[in-house]
Amino acid sequence: MKLAIPLTAGRLSAHFGHCEQFALIEADPTSRQILNQKLAVPPPHEPGVLPRWLHAQGVEVVIAGGMGRRALDLFAQNRIAVHAGTAGDTPDQAARAFLDGTLAGGTPTCGHDHHQCQDGAAAH
Repeated sequence: MKLAIPLTAGRLSAHFGHCEQFALIEADPTSRQILNQKLAVPPPHEPGVLPRWLHAQGVEVVIAGGMGRRALDLFAQNRIAVHAGTAGDTPDQAARAFLDGTLAGGTPTCGHDHHQCQDGAAAH
């Protein structure tokens, strides 16, 4: 299983569409072990590019902070599950909590009060 976690300053980004990089984590869901982790810089922002790019990387699950409704739909179209509403964890903490079934989550949509998040443009 491959997980993607958007990062800002090395921690899970509260604003998915504006992260600095992604932690791409290969994990074994049976043993709940992290097998490999690498950092990748996402492509430049364009509508719908991140879901396609992450799909091409083999990502099956995105662990995110805020994400707009349209972004959630685009990930579903790319057969990527989204666990949103998480905040502040390091990539290792988030991945381990996800694998253990203890990852906290909240409202999956972005809580920012601007049009970009509300229409899902954060899924660039």
